[in-house]
Amino acid sequence: MRVSFAGMTGSARPVFVRVAAAVLCLAFVAAGKPNAPAPGKGGPAAKSDALEVKADVALLADAATGATLWVKNPSKPFAPASLTKMMTVAVAAEELKQGRLSLDGEFPMSEHAWRTGGAPSHTSTMFAPVNSKVKIADLFRGTMILSANDGAIAIAEGIAGSEAAFAELMNRRAADLGMTGTKFGNPSGLPGADNVTTAQDLAKLSRHLIFEHPDVYKIWAEREFTYNKIRQLNRNPLFATVPGTDGMKTGYLKEVGYNLVGSAVQNGQRLIVVIGGAPTEKDRGEDARKLLEWGFRSFETARIYKAGEVIGQATVFGGEQTAVRVAAKDDVDILVPRGSREQVRAKVIYTGPIKAPIEPGQAIGRLVFTIEDRPLTEFPVVATEAVPLGGIGRRALDGTRELLIGLLRR
Repeated sequence: MRVSFAGMTGSARPVFVRVAAAVLCLAFVAAGKPNAPAPGKGGPAAKSDALEVKADVALLADAATGATLWVKNPSKPFAPASLTKMMTVAVAAEELKQGRLSLDGEFPMSEHAWRTGGAPSHTSTMFAPVNSKVKIADLFRGTMILSANDGAIAIAEGIAGSEAAFAELMNRRAADLGMTGTKFGNPSGLPGADNVTTAQDLAKLSRHLIFEHPDVYKIWAEREFTYNKIRQLNRNPLFATVPGTDGMKTGYLKEVGYNLVGSAVQNGQRLIVVIGGAPTEKDRGEDARKLLEWGFRSFETARIYKAGEVIGQATVFGGEQTAVRVAAKDDVDILVPRGSREQVRAKVIYTGPIKAPIEPGQAIGRLVFTIEDRPLTEFPVVATEAVPLGGIGRRALDGTRELLIGLLRR
């Protein structure tokens, strides 16, 4: 890909801007304003005035960059209902990842789990018999594909001993993920517990599941599951309306309305949609479909640098060499409205010159992208090499140079 950056033409090479410490501080303050993107995230929303969403809460995000593309009441608290099971799965998936749980293992279907979320409850269930031993792999599928309340409770009891103890694990994981507007009281989302969340928190949880637990995430793409000789279908309405859909959950509470978290991939781009409090089941599906279709139509993701790829050089003070090569710490993927790539500009901002010695991986500054002079996103850059402390002669020469530069700036 070819992107024009400030000061360069035809190549992905940004301008290096060396600033005084005080100026850099102001730059960081500006980047932290509520409407500015966070490091590694962000992106300007395309025009969406004509997009009508009936749900009380809605959010569309780009999975790779975390950029929010469209929002409606993103921080408004609402009861997640069965979307709660996303965190139940996240906690259990981490147990799998750490080797404390095996899909070939079994958990008992206690009488509490059976009565509260099984056949007697007349709620979503996988119909596991009371006091039976259920494979953990089947509990995952029941919970994820069928939204089985008995499956979620059995997982919670098997891992933590009780729903209450498991809820503590859920809240701990929510805090670790920065889900500041979320609290869980049970693993199923059934009424009777103070489960509350926000659209922006659910987007964070979605990205965590997609990227940190990809093998478990794949289960959400399965269209049906048969257990105890009872075949049931996945309730996700997006399978029928949005190509590339592979997750995640639906939920409903009479007091709240219809909820959904969905994700789909088209042409290598993954989007996440969150719907909360839709008036009807049909509105929930239509709102999610419209947002995803609009997002795929309006935005594109471009990889500018790979992690570790050298971007350029920053000035060094008192080292054996006068410059250090810098690179992006992570892959640099930026999200832009379609057709606007050539308007993107980039610059590296760092406090300089950078004092030697310098270690590989040492933070150097920020790679900042803008479009039409508006903040787009930014990424940290690091040194790719070591620069040892130079001799007395080199340090004296650098000191003289900086003194002259300082005089010229007055």
